[in-house]
Amino acid sequence: MARGWESKSVEDQKSAAEADRDAQIKPRVSPDEREENEHKQSLMLSRALVLSRLKAARDGRYRAQLQMALEQLDAQLRELSINREKQ
Repeated sequence: MARGWESKSVEDQKSAAEADRDAQIKPRVSPDEREENEHKQSLMLSRALVLSRLKAARDGRYRAQLQMALEQLDAQLRELSINREKQ
């Protein structure tokens, strides 16, 4: 039983060392960049939701509303990418 716990401890130490190494390798992201990435992901998720609803929609007025929402989301995503290129 003691050997089992000992090997588990060694395994935990190895995984902790790998996690530390991975954390050092990954580039550090500023709070502004993190916020921008989260906003972009939010827009992408919203876009995916609108697309799935658009595929299932049958009412013409609802489809038009979803199409407008999709165009607005695409415009916001384009604006984000333009702003990112300027930086």
